[in-house]
Amino acid sequence: MIGRIAGRIEYKADDHVLIDVRGVGYVVYCSDRVLSQIGRPGEAAALYTDLLVREDILQLFGFPTLVEKEWHRLLMSVQGVGAKASLAILGALGPDGVSRAIALGDWNSVKAAKGIGPKTAQRVVNELKDKAHSVMAMGGSASVAAVASDEEAVIEPVAAAQVTPAPLPSASAQAEALSALSNLGYAPGEAASAVAQAAGDNPAADTPTLIRAALKLLAPKG
Repeated sequence: MIGRIAGRIEYKADDHVLIDVRGVGYVVYCSDRVLSQIGRPGEAAALYTDLLVREDILQLFGFPTLVEKEWHRLLMSVQGVGAKASLAILGALGPDGVSRAIALGDWNSVKAAKGIGPKTAQRVVNELKDKAHSVMAMGGSASVAAVASDEEAVIEPVAAAQVTPAPLPSASAQAEALSALSNLGYAPGEAASAVAQAAGDNPAADTPTLIRAALKLLAPKG
């Protein structure tokens, strides 16, 4: 399985990009958000990829971080959510937005994605509320480093994509807070919800601040 592609951009279309890797062109489908962030034709690019294998087609889907790739795989595990719907959700919300929407049970945010109806949005939240913590705990991942020359352009197998880049501070703080609450005995779902709400109230909060805020939210009322 192809887990990462690095090369030079040949062209960009509405829903995919063609990346040349040492003379071989690979069509990689991406969300609108990723396509808007990726470089221009002639520039270097690298993406983590997920290969969809069907009887009559092979399709590569590209993501700038491992976290986003894992969200794609998790979203596709929901009944009625295919690759196109998953990309629409990630394109509209981004990985952090998906984490927050699922942790808070905010299916209206999921419904805002193009082509996603209320029933599908509710199904996404309901089916993933107890699974989201596994991806959230990965923390934020920096974008895949772009290659500098054709000699450095490579395709790597999926095993090579398991090296996680350094986390972004805010996402790392959320992951560490989630881990701390889980170690204190809180259920993954309620811990994820509290951390997501605390992070939404204070996006710049560090780990101790997030833990304190989440504990206040989890404290018995009355």
